[in-house]
Amino acid sequence: MTKIDPTQLSPDDWDEVNFPRPDENDFDRVVESAISRRGFLGGVLAFGSGAAAMGAGLMSSTSARAAQDTSRFAFTPIAAQTDNTVHVPEGYSWKVLARWGDPLFSDADGYDITDGGPVDRSDRVFGENTDGMETFDFNGHTLIAINHEYPNRKINLPAAQEGKPANANDVKKFQNIQGVTVMEITETPEGWAVIKDSPFNRRIHHNTPMKIVGPAAGHDLLKTEADPTGTTSLGTMNNCGAGKTPWGTYLTCEENFNGYFGSTDETASYDQKVADGFKRYGVKAESWNGYEGFDPRFDTSKAPNEPHRAGWIVEIDPADPESTPVKHTGLGRLKHENAEVAIAPDGRVVVYMGDDERGEYLYRFVSNGTYQPGGPTEGLLNDGTLYVARFNDDQTGQWLALTPESTGMEPADIAIFTRLAASKVDATTMDRPEWVATSPVAVEAYCCLTNNKNRGVKPNGGGDDTSANPVNPRETNHYGQIVRWRPAGDDHAADGFDWDLYVMAGNPTVHSDAYAGSANVNEGNLFNSPDGMAIDSTGLVWIQTDGDDGNEGDFLGNGNNQMLVGDPVTGEIVRFLTGPSGSEVTGLTWSDDLRTMFVGIQHPGGTWPDGEGLPRSSIIAVKRDDNGILG
Repeated sequence: MTKIDPTQLSPDDWDEVNFPRPDENDFDRVVESAISRRGFLGGVLAFGSGAAAMGAGLMSSTSARAAQDTSRFAFTPIAAQTDNTVHVPEGYSWKVLARWGDPLFSDADGYDITDGGPVDRSDRVFGENTDGMETFDFNGHTLIAINHEYPNRKINLPAAQEGKPANANDVKKFQNIQGVTVMEITETPEGWAVIKDSPFNRRIHHNTPMKIVGPAAGHDLLKTEADPTGTTSLGTMNNCGAGKTPWGTYLTCEENFNGYFGSTDETASYDQKVADGFKRYGVKAESWNGYEGFDPRFDTSKAPNEPHRAGWIVEIDPADPESTPVKHTGLGRLKHENAEVAIAPDGRVVVYMGDDERGEYLYRFVSNGTYQPGGPTEGLLNDGTLYVARFNDDQTGQWLALTPESTGMEPADIAIFTRLAASKVDATTMDRPEWVATSPVAVEAYCCLTNNKNRGVKPNGGGDDTSANPVNPRETNHYGQIVRWRPAGDDHAADGFDWDLYVMAGNPTVHSDAYAGSANVNEGNLFNSPDGMAIDSTGLVWIQTDGDDGNEGDFLGNGNNQMLVGDPVTGEIVRFLTGPSGSEVTGLTWSDDLRTMFVGIQHPGGTWPDGEGLPRSSIIAVKRDDNGILG
């Protein structure tokens, strides 16, 4: 059998190739029945008091035409693009704010067009593969925190090495260019710029000291020779989506952490609990990055508990560069996409989280304590209850508590092996739940279900059924959909909710069945694999994609990955921005005055944005030419 070159794979693809799921299972439901039952291909799908309450998520063509006559969008939608630059509507402009390799400090080495630069001071530059981000206003300073998800190995190392680390310095460079950047920015007459040498500038990477708190802190499964207390660790990795707390801190989310750990001894054996956890989370003998050959911390034959110290949500105080980041075990261990924080009417903190893997689950955490502005926040992200979602056929749903009573597991084990706990309570397997966003103008939430080629083909890693269901209604779903829910009593802490599908991506120019998508998808707004998402101050839903940009076959007319904006009241969705070929459009935040939108462009192709040397993941600032409000 031909061995696939891991340097050609993203962490997601590596995980799929190297951690195959069980063989095909029987179907309990038929997709056509689910679609007919929900009425996806005609009419309005809404709940509560009708379309005005939750919006005509899946509109009829008549509704769509009416929506176009009363559009809330302040721009003319753009067409799909296939070239190697960024496009925005007429009347808008974009400018690069920061690129991989840009120095944050005067002592950092300059960018090198051959491999970015040497390992020396590679932790003093803007990192690689930007993803989730948030802005913060602190005493008149504009700060932005940005994730750096994973390396582009063939780009970050000398070309002769073909993306494979040859020594400990190569591994250190990988470790340095990932993690998180915190930096101060300012708007000048020439546009937004990074303030080099700002006291707020900071790089947090794979070797940054961290604190571990919550129900798993100090547990034997988190103890190592370097940390016999199980309460401190080094680094945060594969930082994907993000979140922001009401008290002004940044939440960075560890996603495909499993690919960073391997073993130099393929015959190594593990305690059964550890072995079961490795299997469910995809920890294998050979890692994606090759760290284990040069850094014993990532060698499970030497440090079998190290993988348990990754897969968490990490809190960072951007206003205090001397602060120690905190890993919150109360929020569960999974392949975290983002962390969307809401406050319940009684002041309890609610955090929504997706586990980004095919057939995994959507989660929620509800604190026991309450948030009071200016009051203490310690414990609010750990002292509480984890829940997992069940979506019922009648468009209702429940949050199922993960407790010792419901799972038969101890609290620390629930935190460390959250996936195993979720499998015990008959939750709904999902099509890669990614970003969750809550609306500031209505008590509702949305989740991007990116795609799932395994839907109806094979169970998930826990052997859980992945037959088609109403919220994930298509077999081998390669287009994705967005689910929306309204909590009972307008309370995000309530255990019940109603749900609908805001949109099912598809291609009506190729298909005439469920794969054509919902009625608010048309030839003018084709997209696939909704991934990132944010909702602006007016309630408009901004959708970013990370899908197939081949622009042929099932994806004909989709063009490059893009950012769209949707009206949740009418269901209308239009295209606002397209990225360079080969890139993912991911990460979105606004300036405090809402006149600038910061957007991430990850792993672009060609030589974007400089036109020479290497392609460089970047953050761009988008503005209206009249300096009007964007969101």
